[in-house]
Amino acid sequence: MRSRLVRFFTTLSRPAPFSFRPVHRPRALLLKSMPTIPFLSALLGTSTSSSSSSANARNKMTTYPEERTPEEWRAVLTPEQFRILRLKGTEPPHSGELNRHYPSSGTYRCAGCDAPLYRAEHKFSSGCGWPAYFDCIPGAVARHEDRSHGMVRTEIVCANCGGHLGHVFKGEGFPTPTDERHCVNSVSLRFSEEEGETEKKGEAEGGNKA
Repeated sequence: MRSRLVRFFTTLSRPAPFSFRPVHRPRALLLKSMPTIPFLSALLGTSTSSSSSSANARNKMTTYPEERTPEEWRAVLTPEQFRILRLKGTEPPHSGELNRHYPSSGTYRCAGCDAPLYRAEHKFSSGCGWPAYFDCIPGAVARHEDRSHGMVRTEIVCANCGGHLGHVFKGEGFPTPTDERHCVNSVSLRFSEEEGETEKKGEAEGGNKA
């Protein structure tokens, strides 16, 4: 009797074998919980890079009235203009000659194809380090989704040649009629003191449509 009781209590005192069962979270939920960590997203195989490639591919497929080969653009642009207009580069903040340029009249044109883009009265001081415009000449600027650098932004390009201008931001609270800020590289623009008939006609047509 005593030996049976000893064996009984000995059995109770032994620890039960440990069995580890990993908890499997759904892969989609795991990836969704870390959308703002680009390097982890890349390691875990999210579609950030593929989405960026798709957006770039769509932009390249877009056609514009003035089309040139990269070699033809290099022949008419400076290396810095080519880097920004054709390769979607960015100039350093507060470095552009048009950043603090506030004329009473005139037109800002595309440095690549000379198409009129902005009027002098569209420009305002935002303090961002790049020329800022709250509006453009109707139909002069096209917009594309930009998913580069791990973020989603709206790229703006010249609607005539597709040259990269910068990005547009909305809802920042600036006291402007549109509450938009076209953040544009100075290198992408050239200023003309005389306002041509083309941009005047464009604004008149835009006003009639409104």
